Amino acid sequence: MRAYLDAIDSGPKRPGRRRTPESINKQIAEIDERLRQARGIDKLNLVKQRRDLEAARTKVVPAANHGALEREFVRVARSYGERRGIDYSMWREVGVPAPVLTKARIPRAGSTNGRRPSAG
Repeated sequence: MRAYLDAIDSGPKRPGRRRTPESINKQIAEIDERLRQARGIDKLNLVKQRRDLEAARTKVVPAANHGALEREFVRVARSYGERRGIDYSMWREVGVPAPVLTKARIPRAGSTNGRRPSAG
């Protein structure tokens, strides 16, 4: 549970495709190519972009690992949420994609069955 939530939290904060190490490597290669011709402020900006991408690459969970984390999340999320009073909207607020919640059979409305979160 925790590993999956950490993985999605470290991912992109915008809609669209998830970054992969391969896509980041491709962007770095494109920047390296452009650096050969760049001068002045353009060169500085490209170096900054490359450094940012290199830092992002260390945080990206490879797709194979992400898939395993997602499968484990799907297996336990519903019962965990019911025990803790966590509903669909709360999962969405922390970034769990709607299709993953559907796989976990977490309903959109009335999902807590009147249970309250336990203290502690």
